Amino acid sequence: MNVKTLLRYTVMGLIGILFGSCSTIPEGAVAVKPFNKEKYLGKWYEIARFDFKFERNMNNTTAQYSINDNGTIKVVNRGYNYEKKEWKEANGIAKYVGDDDVAMLKVSFFRPFYSGYNVIAIDNDYRFALVCGKNLSYLWILSRETTIPEDIKQNYITIAKKLGFNTSDLIWVEHDNK
Repeated sequence: MNVKTLLRYTVMGLIGILFGSCSTIPEGAVAVKPFNKEKYLGKWYEIARFDFKFERNMNNTTAQYSINDNGTIKVVNRGYNYEKKEWKEANGIAKYVGDDDVAMLKVSFFRPFYSGYNVIAIDNDYRFALVCGKNLSYLWILSRETTIPEDIKQNYITIAKKLGFNTSDLIWVEHDNK
């Protein structure tokens, strides 16, 4: 094997490591299966999340999911930055990592970079969801309404704790019902 071929394989391997890592899920977590993407589409209110720079100082945060013409999922995240006193919106796409009946996806707001999006708990009516990223740094509790019943909230917190998430770091999002 010549140096040029070796270099090509090395670069391809590094790209695979960098971009392939988005399909991970925290150890012990299992993506929902069977997953009905049609029932998941629509608007979700963020009830709680871990803090990270793209949603810092935001309330009234929502996620809207719909199908693009090419079969990917259109993602529109929206929220109100209460420090800057302005609405912010981010548009992205999500793709299934494997089969579309498994709630393991990768999402991108800055293509070509993707990150994990894994639905790890959902009720039968698709009204409440527990979502994590690729590691223990990303966690969301979502609802179709601006509130969530206490028993479901506690159940999702228990699930997250058992997986190793530090749930005391959750930020509880405020919604003005606007």
